[in-house]
Amino acid sequence: MKKHLVVALAYDRLCTFEFGCTVELFALERPELGVDWYDFAVCAVEEGTIRAAGGITVQAPFRPELLALADTIIIPGWRDADELPPPPLLDWLRAAHARGARLCSICSGVFVLAAAGLLDGQRATTHWRYAEKLAQRYPLIEVQPDHLYVDNGQVITAAGSAAGLDMLLHLVRRDHGAKVGNLVAQRLVVAPHREGGQAQFLPRPMAQGEQGRLSKLMDWLRSHPALPHTVASMAERAAMSPRTLQRQFQQATGVGPVEWLIRERVAIVKEMLEEPDVPLTQIAERAGFGSEESLRHHFRRLAATTPGAYRKRFVLR
Repeated sequence: MKKHLVVALAYDRLCTFEFGCTVELFALERPELGVDWYDFAVCAVEEGTIRAAGGITVQAPFRPELLALADTIIIPGWRDADELPPPPLLDWLRAAHARGARLCSICSGVFVLAAAGLLDGQRATTHWRYAEKLAQRYPLIEVQPDHLYVDNGQVITAAGSAAGLDMLLHLVRRDHGAKVGNLVAQRLVVAPHREGGQAQFLPRPMAQGEQGRLSKLMDWLRSHPALPHTVASMAERAAMSPRTLQRQFQQATGVGPVEWLIRERVAIVKEMLEEPDVPLTQIAERAGFGSEESLRHHFRRLAATTPGAYRKRFVLR
């Protein structure tokens, strides 16, 4: 089997950070993971010098014809949200989409996908500064201005800069499972998982003491998922009122504390399912679901598949 080919687009006034995140994720060899890692290439989509932010010049070795072979195409931040992309680029992306390639944008790169008509009737996100402009210019898109990233299956869009890293790690988890995704995150020294629906920024910054208490509570809950947590018990540990805890979880993560905990437990289940010999009953107990029925219900709701199907796809043998 050929390796999964990831192609990053390059064009003049390239966004260096988003482009660099893509290179870091997919261009490095990772033999320690024990999986068929990606092939990676950079494709110049226009003639002339490619200048990137910070005074860097990029020399891309491939031309647009490579897009006909790409399995995943990454579009870093587009150079100007008010500048329409070149028509040939839009045609190449439409052709790639038609044959089933996965298309991903970071930050203002969403305007390239939108101009190609590949987001009509779908949900999408971008940096919060561009969200209103995207919604006004392309009314057929259901813009999700608060989300870190939105995964529609074949087309995935991410918010600004660092949210692109969250989306790229999400792609690794989709392709290779939670365990590999967490190992890559460890190598990058970043948090292993942020849900796409998490808020891009806080509407009201938390006081330093409040933020510290919430962060410590999250770390403690991740370390003790099997305990019977309630909103009251979580609030007591964080030295907050239940109402304050609810509000701060909603602001920081986009969901309440109970839903956040369920999602963390599902993430634990995913990693445990990748071990072939651990019974589902034991996994349910360790993750804090208590029963197989509860685990199956929440796993199907959040992972859109069954534990058995997930294990069959990602089990380590």
